Amino acid sequence: MQALFLTIHILIALALVFVILLQRSEGGGLGIGGGGGGQGGGFMTARGTANLLTRVTTFLAIGFFATSITLAILSGRTSVTSSILDEVVSESETSTVTPLIPTVPADQ
Repeated sequence: MQALFLTIHILIALALVFVILLQRSEGGGLGIGGGGGGQGGGFMTARGTANLLTRVTTFLAIGFFATSITLAILSGRTSVTSSILDEVVSESETSTVTPLIPTVPADQ
């Protein structure tokens, strides 16, 4: 279940980055959609492209936050220790290790 939400979360994050890069910034930026400077021969008008990309960004952001919260809730429900340090401490407490005492060779 957690792997499914993690996969969806990563896909939404990649789509969000892609859609944000498509948007036209104040200075033009990487804005790919809709021709520039008043050209009317594009697929959509500049305003229509901006509205569409803004709405898509909004829905992707909502999905991103929803999957983030869901993953946080799912990770809190696991009772298995997820830290390697906890396992090392528990193993060292249960084992009875006698310290090695170095021996000095006696003169014969």
